[in-house]
Amino acid sequence: MPSLTATIAFAAAAATSAALVEVVRRWCIARGLYDPVTPRSSHTRPTPRLGGVGIVLVSLAGAMYAMTRGDTVRIAALMAAFLLVAIVGFRDDLQPLTARVRFLVQIVAAATVIAGCGYFHSITIPGLGVFALGWMGVVVTFIWIVGVTNAFNFMDGIDGIAGGQAVVAAIGWVVISLRIGDSTIFWLAGFVGAAVLGFLVHNWWPARIFMGDVASASLGLFFAALPLLAPAHSSALAVPAALMLWPFLFDTTFTLVRRMLRGENIVQAHRSHLYQRLVIAGHSHAVVSSLYIALAAAGVWLAVIVIERVS
Repeated sequence: MPSLTATIAFAAAAATSAALVEVVRRWCIARGLYDPVTPRSSHTRPTPRLGGVGIVLVSLAGAMYAMTRGDTVRIAALMAAFLLVAIVGFRDDLQPLTARVRFLVQIVAAATVIAGCGYFHSITIPGLGVFALGWMGVVVTFIWIVGVTNAFNFMDGIDGIAGGQAVVAAIGWVVISLRIGDSTIFWLAGFVGAAVLGFLVHNWWPARIFMGDVASASLGLFFAALPLLAPAHSSALAVPAALMLWPFLFDTTFTLVRRMLRGENIVQAHRSHLYQRLVIAGHSHAVVSSLYIALAAAGVWLAVIVIERVS
């Protein structure tokens, strides 16, 4: 699968994404579409948003190419759900929607993925064996997809953190796809990773534009659903999928449980995520994002080890 063609395609995707994000940035400035500074913000100056539009467009174009190299039906199902979440995220970026509306859309998107790509029939845990899920696999898969979609969205709060996590996870999936010989995951992960890398050029501290919900939520759904594109290996891919996103999953879960125990409104905006507390403590966005990227990279390393042992 690795070839000059793939190298050129991914480089072109990254360059195209970077150019599109710049176009969107100037469009937002011309129309006054900024993410304002509020008491719960981590940024100190109004900054254009909707940078994720470039990610979404390049990812969809890459998916069309991937359909010529991989499983057309599963790619179409995943990208249909990806586009649905992106469209609603775009609408939310322009004019905030209620949590109920966003959740209903996530339900539809998760159902679309499960209907088109399947679900986890079992999960292989290194050292413990294979655990059959039966019909509960549908429930577990649904919770996983919706949970990761929201975790990624919640964690997109400082410069470079969501983009950095996405690039690292995409690289991890490319490596794993080579280990298991899956061209569908290889091309999809490669194109999405390249698209985010092009965006990250504009989003690293100090950010010139933000990703917005148009991409943060859709990227979460993408990485949650990716292991389902290799049905013969999905059981073995469940744990690696979580390992590659573990900093986001841990921070989100820890923060959610802590807020629930305190009786706080868990759907209300806040600044109590661990990464936000680090920024409040005086660490720069670049330092905190680099820390999370390094932790994600360690998760990728562990994920590759797990795949080599269980697949």
